[in-house]
Amino acid sequence: MDDPVKPPPPLPVYGPGISKWSTGLCGCFSDISNCCCTLWCPCITFGRNAEILDKGMSSCAASGTVYCALSLFAGLGAIYTSRYRAKLRYEYMLPPRPCDDCLVHYFCKLCALCQEYRELKCRGLDPALGWYGNLRKHAQTVVMPPTVPEEMKR
Repeated sequence: MDDPVKPPPPLPVYGPGISKWSTGLCGCFSDISNCCCTLWCPCITFGRNAEILDKGMSSCAASGTVYCALSLFAGLGAIYTSRYRAKLRYEYMLPPRPCDDCLVHYFCKLCALCQEYRELKCRGLDPALGWYGNLRKHAQTVVMPPTVPEEMKR
């Protein structure tokens, strides 16, 4: 007996519904403060990105520490960070540009981390604030409904 309920088809990897990256991979100098932070301590940038992408389920410090520990072993840090790039791409339907996520992180780790940081900022999330800081920031933005004039009286 066939099951009448079928699961939805998987999301397309390429196609008209795919959005674009807001900045290029080599646009690091468009955010000098993040560029410098990533150059001297990439674990901070990665930890900030990971906290946002995990929606607060992991902390910046925990993710950054795991990244540092895995980076001591050749290439393992790139495998770990590329999972978060894939998560970011899935979340915002971004194409795998310029190539596979793992290759981008293996050969252009610092540029990739900066690009992901900028992408989150362009999407309205500031990784420097952390997940809960962004929740507070967006909770303060209260939109009031328009006022309706009183009925006319004769």
